Amino acid sequence: MNPADIKSVLYTTAQIEERVGELAARISVDYRGEKLIVVGVLKGASIFMADLIRKIDPEVDIVLDFVVVSSYGSAAASSGVVSIKKDLDCDIAGCNVLIVEDILDTGLTLKSLMENLRARGPKSLEVAVLLRKDLGNEPVLKPKYLGMETPNEFLVGYGLDYDERYRSLPYIGILDERVYQ
Repeated sequence: MNPADIKSVLYTTAQIEERVGELAARISVDYRGEKLIVVGVLKGASIFMADLIRKIDPEVDIVLDFVVVSSYGSAAASSGVVSIKKDLDCDIAGCNVLIVEDILDTGLTLKSLMENLRARGPKSLEVAVLLRKDLGNEPVLKPKYLGMETPNEFLVGYGLDYDERYRSLPYIGILDERVYQ
């Protein structure tokens, strides 16, 4: 990776760590003494999810699971139709479920995933999203746990990628347009 590929740093490692800690504290209060199935949406949410669950109070009984989803539609906009490429390994019926996602833009894919999981009868179903892009319109979905608002830029780092690259950056940066145009 060429450091010149990053136009600017949007959120530093310290800012991310602080906000993840704040989200974990809220989740800890909401689920203290209960079992919580934390479902990571791979691959992007993996780093956020790992940091988040390590900061959640041990009085929350956490079970981890993962899904891999694919959204079909034009390159410009998601159709909201989700194909599950890797489904949950555990039964979520009657359980508290928290979906962890890295970034929310239109929300159509996540909304479709939530409808799929809601049909399985969980006790509760909530979403934790690290970033929500400001697209200038009202989002389809409002996550209960939201990290930070972002401008409508191409972001990389802290799990976010371009062509499977840049995920390992410890910060979130804006990718220079020349890289993806």
